[in-house]
Amino acid sequence: MSLLPISLPDSVWQRADLREALRARDVGRLFRYTQQFSGASQARIASAVDMAQGRVNELIKGRRTVRELDVFERVADGLTMPDDARHLLGLASRREARGGGRAFDLSAFPEVVRVFTEQAAAADEIQRAARTADELDVLAVRGLGLIGLNDSLLRSSLTRPDGERLRLRVLLLDPECSALADRAAEIGESAESMANGVRLTAARLRDLVDVCDVQVRWYRSLPTWRLIRVGKVVYVSAFDSGWEGHESALYKVMETPYGPLYRGFRRMFNGLMDDGALLPA
Repeated sequence: MSLLPISLPDSVWQRADLREALRARDVGRLFRYTQQFSGASQARIASAVDMAQGRVNELIKGRRTVRELDVFERVADGLTMPDDARHLLGLASRREARGGGRAFDLSAFPEVVRVFTEQAAAADEIQRAARTADELDVLAVRGLGLIGLNDSLLRSSLTRPDGERLRLRVLLLDPECSALADRAAEIGESAESMANGVRLTAARLRDLVDVCDVQVRWYRSLPTWRLIRVGKVVYVSAFDSGWEGHESALYKVMETPYGPLYRGFRRMFNGLMDDGALLPA
């Protein structure tokens, strides 16, 4: 059946309250404005946006929300949404959207929500988040400053007072691999000293088996990323020949519906865990 779009006056799309609804991606409010300014019934809206009338009703009453990109596209098309309104909703311009593929404006879904000058600037926030997390992932070289010592960043956040157990996964650089020697040379340290630091962290992590579900694996590639994942937030910094990981700028990356960064870092971590060697008992 041919779907007939609904047209709203240009002035309606410039209303502050409607634009706020677009930024919030509140389709129910958008449908209520459509009823108000076009007189369209729920059945008419449903036909225009290719949606069941019952779902339109639930959206208008606030009982459901929309999360799927293709549904936002149908809503934008069905309401003949101008490009500036599409952008507020997180969609590409109509011409770009027709150019092929599922296009949208990534700036509407910011993943990097904060940048810290270094790890120390984010320490309090990371510790607070870790104290209530169900899962904690750590990717480091030796991890002494993150989790290997009593006064390291995360050590005090691992025990749960209610008796529940944190799932802790840690990736450390294999102390016997060539990548460790390369990294040690980058920062002017002996490979033996760095390897001993890795082994110390590994030994200290074994002490946590009574309070955490701990899994530790070696990886063997030259370190690039230093990562702490707490739930749906990743704190990530980079290793370089000019600085240690804790001295790097630290990016706070949050999971969003369509963003690639959080998912990419989590995929990378899981891949290293799958390929990494379990530490000997």
